Amino acid sequence: MAVTRQPGMFQPSDFQTSACDCCDDCKTCICGLCCYMWMGCSIASDMNECCLCGLGMPIRSVYRTRYNIRGSMCNDFMMSCCLPMCVTCQLKRDIDRRKEQGIF
Repeated sequence: MAVTRQPGMFQPSDFQTSACDCCDDCKTCICGLCCYMWMGCSIASDMNECCLCGLGMPIRSVYRTRYNIRGSMCNDFMMSCCLPMCVTCQLKRDIDRRKEQGIF
């Protein structure tokens, strides 16, 4: 019998909020709109990555892979191009929620 899944891996999931759920955390959304670059640096810092990598498709793909979140690099690219501030805020909300749950 072949092993197709490593024990202890996260089950595939989705982001805990959608990209347009700005009202779920108004503070994060306002911060993301007013201080977009700072938000990217905060995300990169949370993930122990370079501040220059905190925005856009690359960090979103790394995060999705790390937490086994459904999606694709193509989707990450399109979302990051079309809704850059929304997906950055979505990522920050997800990080904050995972920290609260003790799974970050």
